[in-house]
Amino acid sequence: MRPFATLCLSVLAAAAIPALAVEIPGALVVLETAPGTPGSDPSSAPPRFVLLKDGQVFVGGTARLEAGRLEKSEAQALRKRVDVVRKAAGRAGELVLGGGERTCRLRLPEENPAVLTLSGDPETLPAPLSPAAELVLELLRFHHPSLAPYAPSSYALSAREGKLGGGCRSWNFTFPIEQAVGQARLVPAAEATGWPIGGLPASVCSSDRRYVVTLRPLLPGEQP
Repeated sequence: MRPFATLCLSVLAAAAIPALAVEIPGALVVLETAPGTPGSDPSSAPPRFVLLKDGQVFVGGTARLEAGRLEKSEAQALRKRVDVVRKAAGRAGELVLGGGERTCRLRLPEENPAVLTLSGDPETLPAPLSPAAELVLELLRFHHPSLAPYAPSSYALSAREGKLGGGCRSWNFTFPIEQAVGQARLVPAAEATGWPIGGLPASVCSSDRRYVVTLRPLLPGEQP
């Protein structure tokens, strides 16, 4: 089994998963990890894995997503494994496995919400906790024949004052960039054409200020 830190961090040195989890309507399982691309922004990267109640699944990378759908039997088998992990979290609703810097977070929003945070090597975990580590490892490597590129209908655009290396873009959206500072704005996909998306930030020049702008792809029903 490959070390868990290798799977979660890849070439990433010290970036962390977003501090605030995004609510995804109808989600049963959400796995969040920091993207492995140097210079990426964890707060705007897609989730690594999402399972919805209707069996639809999403698998994300630094910027883009793939979407597919599980057969009913496949979804039921995954839910049974999730129930085992939920019980391991106990009444506290949170389970932290491994030592060192936090690297991955598994959220189980349904019914009694639970959060599982893992870091380190799952082979060193006590036997009762191994099903949780095995589930996360499987979701990190998840592949399904139904998966195909997902084209979101909209993005959550966020901006903050800051400088990135290199040049900068001009602001060409329909609202002032200041309105996206501190609160994300909904942007139709057509307006985001040609912009970096997901965990890949863009540098924007507006008046005499420079901003870091990100566009997080939204899943069905999700809001900024």
